[in-house]
Amino acid sequence: MFYKGFLNVLVIMALLVFVAPLRAQSPEEEPAVEKTAAELKTDAAKADKRLFGVVPNYRTTDGTLPFSPISKRQKLSIATHDSFDWPTYATAGFMTAVTPGSSSREYGTGLKSFANRYARWSADQIIGNMLTEGFLPVALHQDPRFFRAGTGKFSSRFFGAIGQIVIAKNDSGHRTFNTSEFLGNAMATGISNSYSPNLNSWSQRSEKFMLMIGSDTFSNVVKEFGPDIRQHLPHRHKNS
Repeated sequence: MFYKGFLNVLVIMALLVFVAPLRAQSPEEEPAVEKTAAELKTDAAKADKRLFGVVPNYRTTDGTLPFSPISKRQKLSIATHDSFDWPTYATAGFMTAVTPGSSSREYGTGLKSFANRYARWSADQIIGNMLTEGFLPVALHQDPRFFRAGTGKFSSRFFGAIGQIVIAKNDSGHRTFNTSEFLGNAMATGISNSYSPNLNSWSQRSEKFMLMIGSDTFSNVVKEFGPDIRQHLPHRHKNS
């Protein structure tokens, strides 16, 4: 299947970041300016929480600002918003539509089959988000946010976005292996196995796990370049 090969390529590219720099600082970038806690909160409030109106963007932050840790409550808030915002259910519908259906013996046929698979995809999305962005980052003292570069060379930003699937920051701002991402999605796959009759082999569970990692990887790339694309849309070229 095409999507299997595509996801395998995404994960391989992510692993390459172990031996490639995540992001080089561009000399043209403006020097970072120290901001107060109130100013940082204002910046966060101004951030577009849905790219193109549909892509959840609650965990994106400006990667050029000095690192400031977030609280356990903030981590759980990010996970909750990402899990229960309405686009999550639209994403589950898309994933249900593009992934192959199982046999009628497992899920039924027609609308019944779609509804059964949709309910399971929705549960997978919610459980995966809560584990990778909320519960595990709290337990492991990791930062679930996506640190958007916003400027620099395309290659640096692209590999930096993919690399954050593999490399995360801890609560001290130091880089560390993104255990929350991989362990969280592995746990979500295991939980999904309890209510998804099609995950009855290691190959099927591995495929599910890779699909979840691939989806998060693609999401990071969209969050990095989405605002740039949006700026070039026709309706953005209006004189104030």
